[in-house]
Amino acid sequence: MCKGLVSLPACCLERAKELKARLGILLQKPIWTLSCCKIGKNKPTLEECLKWKESFEKLLSSRYGLCAFTAFLVSEFSEENIAFYFACEDYRRTKCPTKLLTKAQKIYSEFISSEAPREVNIDHETRDITKANLQDPSPSCFDQAQHRIYMLMAKDCYPRFLHSPVYRDLLCQAKPSTKPTNLPHLVKKV
Repeated sequence: MCKGLVSLPACCLERAKELKARLGILLQKPIWTLSCCKIGKNKPTLEECLKWKESFEKLLSSRYGLCAFTAFLVSEFSEENIAFYFACEDYRRTKCPTKLLTKAQKIYSEFISSEAPREVNIDHETRDITKANLQDPSPSCFDQAQHRIYMLMAKDCYPRFLHSPVYRDLLCQAKPSTKPTNLPHLVKKV
């Protein structure tokens, strides 16, 4: 250890180690691009991309849409929101009570705790309610926090995604479906 660090109080050294560990996570993040989201050799059709504009639910229900949205969130350093949302979805489907407890503790420590490495942006009241719910884990103990994050994504991230270069590029690159369409406004009248 260099002489300058030895003279620092132990609490400063501990804090520096803690910061180094937390910032180290950023260095380990995978680089997300749309190219890593390719589903086989297929890209979404223009029709599929346009459906994403109809609702946030339609975006999330599309494999490619979800991947594109996740890539967008990564670029904005807020991918913890979608990760938390789907961790809660997985948790809700858990049937085994012992697994509920383990998963609940993992979700709390990863996303809810004030020391969480991927802390989501929820208010203190929701955080406290969620923490209290963990005393007796049930499939619904994260519902309020999950709803808050869902609404944050739907009202804030989703509109920004629709105006982002990520989405615009997808629209430009997407090709119309080769299947016949029932969209009357796209059919030329003879």
